[in-house]
Order: sequence, then C-alpha cells, then structure tokens
Amino acid sequence: MWDYSEKVQEHFYNPKNAGAVEGANGVGDVGSISCGDALRLTLKVEPETEVILDAGFQTFGCGSAIASSSALTEMIKGLTLDEALKISNQDIADYLDGLPPEKMHCSVMGREALQAAVANYRGEVWEDDHEEGALVCKCFAVDQVMIEDTIRANNLHTVEEVTNYTKAGGGCSSCHEGIENILTRVLAEKGETFVAGVAAVAKPATAKAPEVPKLGTLARIRKIETVLDSIRPALQADNGDVELVDVDGKNIYVHLTGACTGCQMAAMTLGGIQQRLIEELGEFVKVIPASKEALVSMEG
Repeated sequence: MWDYSEKVQEHFYNPKNAGAVEGANGVGDVGSISCGDALRLTLKVEPETEVILDAGFQTFGCGSAIASSSALTEMIKGLTLDEALKISNQDIADYLDGLPPEKMHCSVMGREALQAAVANYRGEVWEDDHEEGALVCKCFAVDQVMIEDTIRANNLHTVEEVTNYTKAGGGCSSCHEGIENILTRVLAEKGETFVAGVAAVAKPATAKAPEVPKLGTLARIRKIETVLDSIRPALQADNGDVELVDVDGKNIYVHLTGACTGCQMAAMTLGGIQQRLIEELGEFVKVIPASKEALVSMEG
C-alpha cells in the first residue's frame, strides 16, 4: 500500500471546493473515465483583474487525484490567471507534502486542467489531442509531446519515472521502447545519456501484476465483496450504500444507492472505491457505474 502524507489524506477525506462553481466562466476538462482518471476544473474569474475568485473541481479517479484537485483549487484562489499558470505539478505535490512516485501523474493532470480552464476563459483553444502518428501509449492515450514536456519539467531519467508522471507505459508495456527513444532524445539535449539497461531494470510497477498469488474468479469476486463490505459502513452513515453488479475482467460495475444516488460527490465515492480495490487486489481495475440495463437484469 502506498504511503500517503497526512495532507493528502486530509484533502481526500475532506476535499475542498468539490463540485462545480456557480457562475463559472472558465472550464477545463482533462483525462478520460475510460482511462481511469478524469478532472473538470471550473473557475470564476473577475474580468477586469483576471483574479480567480472561486474554483471548484469534479474528479473521477483515485485518492491522489482527488487530493491533488482539492489542493490545486486552494492554491489558485486569489491569484491572477498568469500567477496561477506558474504553478507546476511539483508545486501541487509539495503543497500536499509529497505524493507517492506512482501517483505523480495526478498532479500533472491538475496542472493540465488549469491550463485548459484558463484557455477556455480567454477564448483560446487548448490543444491536448495528439497529432496523427504521435500517440505513444495507446492504453492511456498519452502523446509524444506530453511525455517530452514532462521529462523536461521534472528532470526524469527512466521509463519508470515517465510512467509515474504520465501513466504512459503502465498498461501493456508495449510502448516502453518508444518511451526509451524519447528519453534518449530529450536527455541528449541536456548533454546526458540515457542508459537503456537502467530503464529496463526499472520497469514500472503497474506494467505487470504484483508478485502475489493470482486469485481465481470466485475468490476474486469474494475479495471484491469483502472490500465493498468494509467501505459500506461509511456510506451507510450518510444514508448511502453500494452494490456489486458485475465483474468483467478489469472492469468492476457497481450501483450506488440511497443518498449516494445523484450526489455530486458520487464520482469521488467511486474513485475512493476504485483506489481501495486496486490496493487490495494488487492490480489495476476500473470501477464503473452500472448501466440501467444491467440493473434491470440484476433485478430480474
């Protein structure tokens, strides 16, 4: 299990500025639920001074993603847009007293959302789509430009570090050679040499399943139920609950009930459940709200 600072835990369990800002005039969307993380950042900016009067977030993702989003909104309120744009992903991590290396991509996502929201306010087009042929990691839709920029901004040297900061290479690992080529080129710009052997040894932790006994289908479902049972009391305390609907490979379909239904914090709840399941199962899984058809089938 990853070691989270007290500040990360505080911003996860008691997030600041959760939800959309009323009267927002700047909106930034980054990530994708299908890739495991998504963030919408909303800003209320004073037109004459470009001071950020209020900021809010809606995040689907793990505890670090929620904490990073919460921290970012606290950091930028009261700043001008230009001042806010100077905040780096490392600044977000430092504000939280550090993030586990495997979770640094969460701070990168926050910075991108801020850039997108500022561009939206100013009527500009923020380009985050990869150019044709430049997509490096198909599992998480990470392009060459993002990898290059992140390597430069954070002084990265290994494939493992690139994966921690961008998620690229954290799925099937087929893009590792492409990442190594980018590292070789970017490090050469600084007069440094990329040592392929070092990167080959330092394979990202998420590139393959941890060294734990592989659970059979029935045992895996029982494990998932056990994790949900451990979460259930906290939800029931707020008059909510969660039900397991289906398990399809890495996808775990659940149904939030009671007060959790339609709650603006539902995405955070799902993100927290996903985080617990990842840690307990020792593998990457996605927690997805069940479709109406699935619910009807379950009731039938």
